[in-house]
Amino acid sequence: MTVHHPSPASDPHRPDRPTISTQLRPPLRVAEREIRFFATTWRASSFTMFVAPALYLVAMGFGLGGLIEAPDSLDGLAYQDFVAPGLMVAAAAQLAAGSGLWPIMAGHRWLGFHRAMVATPISPSSVVSGTLLWITGRSVVQSVVFLVVASALGAVGSWWAFLALVAAGLTSAAFAAPLMAYTASVDSDQAFDPIMRIVVGPLYLFSGAFFPTEALPVGLLWLVRLFPLWHGIELARTATTGQAGDWPWPANLGVVLVWLIGGWYLARRTFTTRLGS
Repeated sequence: MTVHHPSPASDPHRPDRPTISTQLRPPLRVAEREIRFFATTWRASSFTMFVAPALYLVAMGFGLGGLIEAPDSLDGLAYQDFVAPGLMVAAAAQLAAGSGLWPIMAGHRWLGFHRAMVATPISPSSVVSGTLLWITGRSVVQSVVFLVVASALGAVGSWWAFLALVAAGLTSAAFAAPLMAYTASVDSDQAFDPIMRIVVGPLYLFSGAFFPTEALPVGLLWLVRLFPLWHGIELARTATTGQAGDWPWPANLGVVLVWLIGGWYLARRTFTTRLGS
């Protein structure tokens, strides 16, 4: 009698067969490393992450907002209800932008811990995914604190407000991914300050966090809408207020995902080229 043995490629019980859990383990290890490092340094950034955004909300939403009459362009929203989700997502994107620049340069060149990672079974692709997981998680934690403060101050009017955390996390990752790709392709941080001042700073101001973008000139309006921040703010505002934005939410989500997936792909290629050499 002939006994047929399953081939190694078709045997589902072989321990070396890739599974979802084994594929997720390396990126989670990278994220764990970032969490452990942050646990030793969080005090230095606690004011920037937690206190400053809350102060911005109080100052802009209730200080300035108490002095101005909400215009018709806010669709009946009180100014603090309008500005709260915008500030939350804008702060998350700003945090993610910085995380996609200097820490990545440290990992590639200054301290070299990314090269140490790929000397293990962790691949450059896993370094990218794990780092993005960490940046997203950190941004969401900051946004949770912000959302709690906004809720306590009465600036959240919908039970779907928790979805604003998803919008903040995805927008932060969409910001960080292309900047990670860029950082991995250069040998100096000379352009980092101009990026934060000329690109990230103006987007923070003009992407609809503080006032409706319809007030902008047409050219600047569409320039702002090319980037993911405005779309993330629109998603978060829809979640916290229950009112639809200028674009349908699937369209806003699609733009954010295009930036995220495209940035991840570019970062994966760049990390593989630089860390594999």
